Amino acid sequence: MHKPWIKICGITRHEDALLAAQLGADAIGLNFYADSPRVINVEQLEDIVGELDQKILVVALFVNPDRELVDSVISTGKVNFLQFHGSESPSFCESFSLPYMKVFRVGESENLIADIRAYSSARYILLDSFDVCAFGGTGKTFDWPVAAKLVSELDVDLVVAGGLSPENVAEAVALIKPFGVDISSGVEAEKGIKDAEKMKLFIEGASKSV
Repeated sequence: MHKPWIKICGITRHEDALLAAQLGADAIGLNFYADSPRVINVEQLEDIVGELDQKILVVALFVNPDRELVDSVISTGKVNFLQFHGSESPSFCESFSLPYMKVFRVGESENLIADIRAYSSARYILLDSFDVCAFGGTGKTFDWPVAAKLVSELDVDLVVAGGLSPENVAEAVALIKPFGVDISSGVEAEKGIKDAEKMKLFIEGASKSV
């Protein structure tokens, strides 16, 4: 089994972005959803991602955005991947110049497999926990066997999020066998501020499960 692709999401500070890259994360996520406690604006991009290793993916996260917002983020040249967390259509997601990841919240849809297949242009599919009050970053897990079943039935690169932590990531990877894992609140000292030791232990835990 391959080492899972690892994304640290909800980055708001340059020192956290730099440390995630140094610890071996494959991607960082920057949140442009106005109602998120981890939201940043376009003007902060340079300060947060400047001098990062170019190997790491810089993912811009949106929830039902205006096209103008996505275009303004892309135009900075500081991101190389998009993540759509709302009800964006396949045609909208694929209409930009960058590859994208589409998020599905487990428990929200009655036909998750069909919904995922509609986004065949997505580079990755991310499974997160469903919460009526929040789009991600809830710290809640979902039914992992559901994700394991999807991995076995779908020919897509599935990334798992939702309630992962340094303590449970190895178990999640062993059970689900996903392409990758994604974490935000589980490695925080407080909302938007990462905890260095938690990030280190999470990346080690995800990697040791191989």
